[in-house]
Amino acid sequence: MSPDSVPSNDTTEQQRKHHPRAAFQSRNFRLFQTARFLFVVGWQMQSVAIAWQVAEATGRPLDVGFVGLIQFLPAIGLFLITGHVADRHDRRRIVMACMAGLGLASVLLAVLTVSGQVRLSYILALTFLIGVCHAFATPASQALMPQLVPPEHFPNAVAWNSSIWQVAAITGPALGGLLIHFGGGPQVVYFTDALICTVAALLVARIHARSVAAEQNSTPTLETLFAGIRYVWEKKVILGAITLDLFAVLLGGAVALLPFYAKDILHVGSLGYGLLRAAPSIGAAAMAVIVAHLPPFQRAGRLMLIAVALFGVLTIVFGLSRSFGLSLAALVAIGAADMISVVIRHTLVQIVTPHEMRGRVSAVNSVFIGASNQLGEFESGVTAQWFGLVPSVVIGGLGTLLVVAVIAVLFPELRKFGRLDRMKT
Repeated sequence: MSPDSVPSNDTTEQQRKHHPRAAFQSRNFRLFQTARFLFVVGWQMQSVAIAWQVAEATGRPLDVGFVGLIQFLPAIGLFLITGHVADRHDRRRIVMACMAGLGLASVLLAVLTVSGQVRLSYILALTFLIGVCHAFATPASQALMPQLVPPEHFPNAVAWNSSIWQVAAITGPALGGLLIHFGGGPQVVYFTDALICTVAALLVARIHARSVAAEQNSTPTLETLFAGIRYVWEKKVILGAITLDLFAVLLGGAVALLPFYAKDILHVGSLGYGLLRAAPSIGAAAMAVIVAHLPPFQRAGRLMLIAVALFGVLTIVFGLSRSFGLSLAALVAIGAADMISVVIRHTLVQIVTPHEMRGRVSAVNSVFIGASNQLGEFESGVTAQWFGLVPSVVIGGLGTLLVVAVIAVLFPELRKFGRLDRMKT
């Protein structure tokens, strides 16, 4: 072997850093992802059971809508506090407490179901508790992850994190439906979720992550509470990224209208609807795995803009399609394009944000994401009512393209943002 053919130490180090499963070299990351997978599966099972139980109890779709709204309200009402808590206390213990809270909610739901004391008011009250737990868990878990892997592995960790979430989001509803049908009712789902939450909390307890609580004054002030909002406003690259995601999902979300497309446009019935509903998650999970096997993006800001623009174009294709195969392919591609944007946005927010601010900034980010999903469904329904089913989806796709153009002009910092493997601490 000639000297030129011997790999240098630098080359070996680069290969180690950019290995497709580099993040899994960390034991803490493996524990966290196992716990998170179980947690998301249990949460999705729980959501399916609650929706089914409310629909069976009242027969009114509006009541099922109230469940989603009440679960989202704590994320908006408490985001200043949840972000502050995530930055001033042990994030690992916050996640454990939230998992325990969700397990308790499932136990109470199971007891109510078995005792025959199921009332909408009780379910909504427990749903609010579930929303509070998620409001605290989201910023804490997002801010915890950079503490579990070396900075150079963080983009790889985000890609795997997103992929595992998508797989769990597909597995949870399917498992919940099977348990309701074959297991004897929603109470079986609730007891199973309580067990899952217990196991997930025990796994998180084994994680060893550096706490930042001792570095900060734990007494909240107006300045510290609003520090996350102020930081996002001042860091235009973060503001541009989350604003782009907000309006793209708000305008381009066609998922809420899929039941009507399956029934009235594509004529594929409930089975076809199930496939359409799963298609974006399949595309997202596949793309997350692909991204995890790629080296860090070199021109991440520009790629994010391109991905969201592609999201808009594919939304238009889906809106105009009369072919089930084409519609299915468009939704898979929509999920893949959206995942590129998600990975870049989440990585960018974490690497630009200082360690001691990540909880508060993650809380602001989660409100933007939640608002876009909830309001996006409302916007889709309103525009479909005003303009018709197909025009509303096409208008949404065109609106997404317009948003990309506006964000590209207003936020040059985002357009010029480069590598995703340079974490700032």
